[in-house]
Amino acid sequence: MQFVRQSLCVRSYSSYTKIRDISEVLIGSTVEIKGWIKAQRFMKERSFIDVNDGSTKQNLQVVIEKEHKKPGHASSVYAKGILTQTPKGQLEVIADDFQVINKCDIDNFPFLARKTYPPDYIREHLHLRPRVSSFASMLRVRHHAAASFHNYFNRNGYIQIHTPILTSNDCEGAGEIFTVKPNNEALLKQMAKENVPIDEAFFDRKVFLSVSGQLHLESMCHGLGDVSENQKSPIHLAEFYMIEAEKCFVDSIEGLASDIEDMMKTVTRDVLNQCEMDVVNASPDRKRGDYSWLDKPFPTITYAEAIDVLNRNVDKLKSPVRFEEGINKEQELFLVSHVEAPIFVVDWPKSLKPFYMKQNQHNPQNVDALDFLTPSVGELVGGGVRESDYDRLSENIMDEIKWYLELRGFGGVPTAGFGLGFERYLQLLLSIHNIKDVIPFPRWAHNCQT
Repeated sequence: MQFVRQSLCVRSYSSYTKIRDISEVLIGSTVEIKGWIKAQRFMKERSFIDVNDGSTKQNLQVVIEKEHKKPGHASSVYAKGILTQTPKGQLEVIADDFQVINKCDIDNFPFLARKTYPPDYIREHLHLRPRVSSFASMLRVRHHAAASFHNYFNRNGYIQIHTPILTSNDCEGAGEIFTVKPNNEALLKQMAKENVPIDEAFFDRKVFLSVSGQLHLESMCHGLGDVSENQKSPIHLAEFYMIEAEKCFVDSIEGLASDIEDMMKTVTRDVLNQCEMDVVNASPDRKRGDYSWLDKPFPTITYAEAIDVLNRNVDKLKSPVRFEEGINKEQELFLVSHVEAPIFVVDWPKSLKPFYMKQNQHNPQNVDALDFLTPSVGELVGGGVRESDYDRLSENIMDEIKWYLELRGFGGVPTAGFGLGFERYLQLLLSIHNIKDVIPFPRWAHNCQT
């Protein structure tokens, strides 16, 4: 058997070098770079310009002769010259060609050179936040984290599914959903049917922005096996990203917890290996966070045990502990601090979890659900084993999602799954307090800029 390798000649139209790759270029070579001015120092004979192109936290120093006009802070520039190394080992470009691509209106630009700004101020300029070094680092970390989650699921045999953004059901049952209809009254009147409200004329029913792809993901699981999705979900922030996974032939909460622990540790180590410099730069105090939890087993306690711990420490809490109301964020963080590690809370009361969670075989008032609690953010992952008993599920299901019940009638199998809030994961990784600072364009109540 012979194999023929076919080569294609592809012309590259990217003639300049990314600053992140500059260390791979031989000293003495001619390079071209493009980027934005981050700082500049003017001497009698020469000027030293720090340029950054967004590919890395590191700036590259460009040396230009005095005949070049002073470029202005934050202007976009092009430089071509010889790559050299200073006596201290720093790479720099001695430019023989230096051009300003576009000047920055510095009088109205909100971020000055070598000055730090509080997050609240930076947030006032959402469209310009990538020009701030720490926020640019956060975006690169976000990219690597998303890729690491994707790679993790791919390596472990999951199939990615694009679940619908529009849905006719509220699978979480919380009612915190956005209704969708065309912004065109004439179209709605044209499509109207008898006995169908005008607001529902387009789909003949109420339609919402999805808050979770879990139900649709589970339907794909019955045929494909293990599946995952990365969903943009309009709740809490008003809009955030959720990573959801569903696994076939699983009827154990212990197995699900083990999978989540492996995912958390594998992905976090991968991100730290790929971009630790950006992780540090994106963190508020510019220091490496405490990741000692990576080397600890994650303990598991029941909901009843968690409530017992909280009751025994009620004097250390500001909020009252009520069994029937669940565990709030203050209490979640206390539990994590108490055991000195991220923690799984399992065996939840049926009344506190969605209808599709599996009834616990030892206590019918409980379900096989879990919350995964972490430092800084509290609940990061929610999940559980899905109810596979047709009769039991039919007692609780809503008419709008009878199709979900049919999964049990056509060769259904036990499944388990979870959802992870991606922005919350970034908060954990970067020790960033405000969730609005780990997403490019946050949307929240009374605010939808840009």
